[in-house]
Amino acid sequence: MAKILFVLTGASYWTLKDGTRHPTGYWAEEFAAPYSALSEAGHEITVATPGGVVPHVDSMSLRPAMAGSEEIALRQEGVIRAAEELRRPIQLAEARLEDYDAVYYPGGHGPMQDLWEDPDSGRLLTAALASGKPLAIVCHAPAAMLATRDHGISPFKGYRVTAYTNDEEDAVGLARKARWLLEDALKELGVEFSRGEVWKPYTVVDRNLYTGQNPASAGPLAQELLKVLN
Repeated sequence: MAKILFVLTGASYWTLKDGTRHPTGYWAEEFAAPYSALSEAGHEITVATPGGVVPHVDSMSLRPAMAGSEEIALRQEGVIRAAEELRRPIQLAEARLEDYDAVYYPGGHGPMQDLWEDPDSGRLLTAALASGKPLAIVCHAPAAMLATRDHGISPFKGYRVTAYTNDEEDAVGLARKARWLLEDALKELGVEFSRGEVWKPYTVVDRNLYTGQNPASAGPLAQELLKVLN
């Protein structure tokens, strides 16, 4: 049995470039699908957030139209309600990489508010990448890579990475409202950005780094993790 650290955003909103607050948090599918797959395989999960705050699920992600159907939305909501780990997160600053066998970052717009500049997250990501332990990051959560910069240079530079694309941000009507776009910021970081079709599952594996493009990629990303954890 492996011990896996889930690092979730502590934000409940995302500040847009006009200063308005867009309600958000973590995306339901990006927590529920990997949580179900990994816990059902017998692995132990710990949730960490900035300050140890109880993470906030983006209510939009539990709408049937967003989840795919009412049945899927209800199933995901059930997983979230039953996941006791969500109600007793540890403080991200106190998370010790040596206590875990793998690290996973689910997305939602929340990481664009807090994790992108969180120094504790940046240190954890840098250590995880160097450790060789599986590090999985999906959708908007690769924004957290921006916090790994040291004198402008990130250890993720040169890695093949995927994440939520400009086209997907535009499709939900937020590209023009955002202070910055994730795809652009990652390219500026120096990663080798790769992408698949809009909304389709797409994952990239480069050494011990596992990334997924969008919510539909969270389940397949968990399956990639299971291959190396079992």
